Parts: sequence; C-alpha cells; structure tokens
Amino acid sequence: MSNPPSPSPTRWFKALRRTRLGEPCLKTYPVECEDLLRRSRVAFQAGRTLKENIRLAQLEAVVRMLEEHECDFVDALGRDLHKPRFETVMSELIVVKNEALYAITNLKKWMQPQPVERNLSTTLDECLVISEPLGVVFIMGTWCSPIQMCLVPLVGAIAAGNCAIISPSEFTVHTAELLHRLVPYYLDNECFHVILAGMNDLPELVELKFDHVFFTGNREDGIRIAQAAARSVTPVTLIIGGKNPCYVDQDCDIATAVQRIAWARFHNAGQSLVAPDYILCHADVKARLVQALKCCLMQFYGSDPRESRSFGRMVNLEIFNRMKDILWRCGKVSVGGQVIEAEKYIAPTILTEVSESDPIMQHEVFGPVLPVLTVNSVDEAITFINKQEKPLCVYAYSSNTKVISRLMSETSSGSFCSNDCILQSLMVALPFGGVGASGMGSFHGRCSFDTFSHRKSCLLRGTRFECVTYLRYPPYEDRNLSLMTWASTLSQKSQGWCQIL
Repeated sequence: MSNPPSPSPTRWFKALRRTRLGEPCLKTYPVECEDLLRRSRVAFQAGRTLKENIRLAQLEAVVRMLEEHECDFVDALGRDLHKPRFETVMSELIVVKNEALYAITNLKKWMQPQPVERNLSTTLDECLVISEPLGVVFIMGTWCSPIQMCLVPLVGAIAAGNCAIISPSEFTVHTAELLHRLVPYYLDNECFHVILAGMNDLPELVELKFDHVFFTGNREDGIRIAQAAARSVTPVTLIIGGKNPCYVDQDCDIATAVQRIAWARFHNAGQSLVAPDYILCHADVKARLVQALKCCLMQFYGSDPRESRSFGRMVNLEIFNRMKDILWRCGKVSVGGQVIEAEKYIAPTILTEVSESDPIMQHEVFGPVLPVLTVNSVDEAITFINKQEKPLCVYAYSSNTKVISRLMSETSSGSFCSNDCILQSLMVALPFGGVGASGMGSFHGRCSFDTFSHRKSCLLRGTRFECVTYLRYPPYEDRNLSLMTWASTLSQKSQGWCQIL
C-alpha cells in the first residue's frame, strides 16, 4: 500500500503548537469535535459499522496499519518518549495487533445471540441476549502508552459495531499526529476520527453527548471526565491507576524477582499505569534485595544509563519536574538519583528509608523511581496494602503458594499477578480494569466487545397457548396465583423440566 497523504494540520493542531510556543490558543476544539460527532452519528445511523464483514475489514485494516507503519510508530514514540524500539514493538504494537487478531478470530461467536435459562412459563419461548452497538464512543488515551491505550479500546469499539472518536494525549504530539494521519487513511473516515485536544478541553467535549466514554489517565482528570459524563448520563470506563504494591516474601528467588521487578518499574522510564509503585519486603532480605537491584540495573543499562539505548526519558518538563521534586523530598537514594533537566533525564533510582507519609507514597510514581519499605510479616504487608486506596495492580513474589493465595484473596485490586509484573495487563483473554479508586469498567478481548455493547434482553413468543397465560389476568384468584407462582419459579424441578422440554 502506498504511504498515506500528509494533510496539513487542522486548526486545533496549529492551535496546540501555538500554545506550546507560548502563543494564545483559539477555542476551536468543541466546534470541530461536534462536527465529527455529527458525521459519525449519520454514518452509524446509516448502518455503516453494523455488518460482520465491515467490522472484520476495519479490524484487518488496523493490523495492516501497524504492520505497514511499524517504523513510523517507532520513530514517533522515540521522539516523544525516547522509547526504545524493542519496548515500542513489544508493549505497544504487538499488544494492539494481538487484540485485533483475537477479535477477528472470535467476532462471529461474539455477535451471536446468547440463549438464557428459562422457567416453565417461558419454556416455549426464545429468551436471548443480543449485543448491539452503543453508537458513537469517545476514547481518550494516555501519554504513557499512547498507541496501546488509544487502539486497544478502538479494537473493541470496532468489533462491537460502533463509530469512534479518538483523542490521543497532547503530551505525545508526534504519536498523536501520526494517528491523526493514519487512522482516516486505513479506516472508514466517516466513522472513525482522531482529534487532538488538551486535557482541559476534554470535559467540555464529553458534554457533547457520546454513547460511551473511555478514559485512561490520572485520578483527578478521571473524576472531571466522570462528572462531565454524568451531566449527560453518558456511561464511562475509567482506567485510572493508583499505587501498585509489590510484596517480596522472604521465601523467594531474589535474583529472578529483582529482574522482573526492575524491568517492570524502569520500562518506559517508569511511565506506566501498571508498573509496581513500591516494594514491601521483609527486613532480613532488604539488603540483599537492594544490592540485587543495583546489580540488575547495571546489567540492564550499564554504568551510565543516560548512555543506554534501552532507557527512555520523561515525556515533558512538567512530569520531569514533578518527579524530581518528589524524588528529592523522600528517603535515601541507594542507587541512581541523577537528573538532567535539559534531557528530561532521571536515572533509574532505588529509594530506601522511605516512610508511609513521604510524598512518594502519597502520589502515583510516573518515573524511574522505586521506593523500598520493610514489613515484618505477610500479615503486616496485607494490612499496609489494605490501608491504601484500591490499586490497579497488586504484585506478590513468593515460593510459598499459601502466601500468594493470601495476597490474592485478602487484598482488592483491579488485577493480581504473582512472581511477575505487568503481564496480566497484556493478556487479551483477561479483562483489565480498576476497582474503587483505580477506576471502573474493564476491557481487553471479549470484555472490550461487551464494554462497547448494550446487552439487550429479548423475549420472543407467539400468541398461542392463551389457555395458559390467561391465568395472569384479572379478576385475580388464589388458585391462579398458585399456578402462576409454580410456573414462574426457577426451582431445580422446573429447571430440569425446562431442559427436558
């Protein structure tokens, strides 16, 4: 396929660039988004996204876009986040591609009406649940996974038969511009659109009344999005994040645990919703753990991580300064700690002697900094975790299955993973989302299809057998009530009778 044309930036993109240069920015986003929403509604009402073959063609186009422009995506994320090619391909492109291929394989089955259990009074009827598309959905991505968190939800929206408007993060400008250029070239450009709006503009756009809003980001912005959606009674999915704890048991393979934790924490320079935010370990393994982390970082990034082609940078100076300020106000730097503002560089850093009241324990860590705290037992670790807001992920490292079982069953989180990190969030067959303060709703695979669908209950019956249904009509009699109660109750006997019939 030939390369897509490079359209001149729209007014909103020019406005965004003026804002970054300190020039005044015109408020054009709502007007343009309203026009795209209108076009999408017309396309949806015309049925352009409903048929199975159309959905499959759009999903296949997503796969083609990723394959044919892998180098462009690698370059864009390299410019936005200094992200290594390995990380871009593995954690962004392959994740989206797997989602699309999984949806292509299973779409026919997902679209089938699902029969449900009947009682005696509906034995001769059809009782079905039909998944129907919601309409036009609004997907807001995040800067820490700008391709994955825009396109994985889009795959679900396409599979479910919706139109969609995507808003990539304003922080990853090159990736956003690439999506803006490629999406209308590969997908139906009446049904799928990309806009670029600042975070302050998104609540106003949400109020334009979409049929579903999918947001990934921090808690404060998520609350604003949810409040804006509530004003138009728009359902929302919020993937918010939180302080993800990582418990390291004394009965544990420290060398393996450290490699997996360090990879997860310092991947993408620590800018991840699902990375472990802090370690809880036994006091008697702390020294070994910190030393192993130091050796591991040397193995990963060399003596000077700044020179490593495998280590990224902070996305902008705002995030850099926030992380730097938190770093300098907390604990003792045992490894790393170097910062270079001109490069938005923060070295991989291990903090010890951290207290629960330190700033780094009060905020999400979107940077390459890993605090290590000590506990005296698994009970104390569980108590510590449960005192905090419910996180997006809980991680536990132990060779003792009883310890793993306790952490899994006695803590609450969006997801749980033992003896590794992050992988549970990449599994297409596992639903992924938050709980409590870490969000609401979930996605991935079939769950994405369900998130962007309305499960409509359908009872199909004829007009025969009025000789039975007349029992419900007035004048009411106790005998009729007894018969109707018997026929309507899902007892074991009636369930078995239904199955026989």
